[in-house]
Amino acid sequence: MAYQFRFQKLLELKENEKDQSLSEYQKSVSEFETVAEKLYENMSKKEQLEKNKETKLKSGMSVQEMRHYQQFVTNLENTIYHYQKLVMIKRNQMNEKQNVLTEKNIEVKKFEKMREKQFKMFALEDKAAEMKEMDDISIKQFMIQGH
Repeated sequence: MAYQFRFQKLLELKENEKDQSLSEYQKSVSEFETVAEKLYENMSKKEQLEKNKETKLKSGMSVQEMRHYQQFVTNLENTIYHYQKLVMIKRNQMNEKQNVLTEKNIEVKKFEKMREKQFKMFALEDKAAEMKEMDDISIKQFMIQGH
């Protein structure tokens, strides 16, 4: 008699849910990384722009050029603020997906543990049945030999 886990279909469903959660988590990590990189790029641009402005101020720059730099810095600051908010949102989404993935992993582990316990019980029962059958055969042979 072959072993058949009672909740095999449910285990497969939970494994599929876990795989889907893993995929969603990986996607959210990728989105977070993309937004974080954009934030870093914009912060680097601002830093470089500030350095260039300082250099030009030392060598002399026109008021019009100064206004232009200030306007560009203001726009970059707005962009940086936008990306900072996006990074926080994406980080929260990523953490939520990680929590869901953790829950799904726990569910799958529970079913795997249940399957393992059921298999051990099946093996013990199978061994006991086999021993009983061997005993019955021994008794029959003993009876046939005429004792």
